Amino acid sequence: MSGYPWGEFVQSLGATAATAFAVLLVTFALVVARTGPERLHRIVDVAWGIAFTAVALVSYAMSAGEGDDGRRLLVTLLTAAWGLRLAAHIAARGRGHGEDPRYEKLLAKARGNRELYALRRVYLLQGALVWLVSLPVQAAQFIPGPVTAIGWAGAAVWAVGMFFEAVGDRQLHRFKSDPANRGRIMDRGLWSWTRHPNYFGDCCVWWGLFLFACDDWAVAAATVVGPLVMTALLTRGSGKALLERHMAARPGYDEYAARTSGFFPRPPKKS
Repeated sequence: MSGYPWGEFVQSLGATAATAFAVLLVTFALVVARTGPERLHRIVDVAWGIAFTAVALVSYAMSAGEGDDGRRLLVTLLTAAWGLRLAAHIAARGRGHGEDPRYEKLLAKARGNRELYALRRVYLLQGALVWLVSLPVQAAQFIPGPVTAIGWAGAAVWAVGMFFEAVGDRQLHRFKSDPANRGRIMDRGLWSWTRHPNYFGDCCVWWGLFLFACDDWAVAAATVVGPLVMTALLTRGSGKALLERHMAARPGYDEYAARTSGFFPRPPKKS
């Protein structure tokens, strides 16, 4: 596919970067405005999905008159559906709880002002990651041609990802809501096929969105860093690896890990 408006796309990158950082900085201001136990940096995880949605909306506005209208609308809606569902889920999950142990551990390393340390290591870093990971969403909206079979395949991969993420989150919520399950390992439903259905789903969502950029090989090559970074975060960064270190000491976890796939879904091994 030829005729990609590289100049207009590059010009839009400043606006999307400003949008991502603005969402995270507003979140930081709201957090530090609170006092005592209400000052919880875990709220930044709610802003994560909102920031992706905001970037997609700004890209939609900036690409008007350049990209195909159907492609622009579809990519924006898929990104917003993922981002807003995730934000709502995390907000509901964290209601009534204290600080996230990840942030407690991180802030314990602060030398000097804890809030400025959090600003650098959490909020500004997440703003940069939102902008980087969302590059395929931003670039796809400037592609002038209509969605092809590759893009529709991306929509299908996105749908698989949303299923695993949303259903996995719902199953875990119901399991943890039952007092009889306190201290037990969730090994039912999707969690019997993969130890991380939500992270696997997240990965599928972003590779699916990346396929919308693959209708132009040059655009795909320039933005493949987005899903690669998201996959690294989910498997080696703050996702799977960190959670499994936290879960390793729980009774029964070794047996669960031995019979259940670590990431890609497959039927559980027999005991």
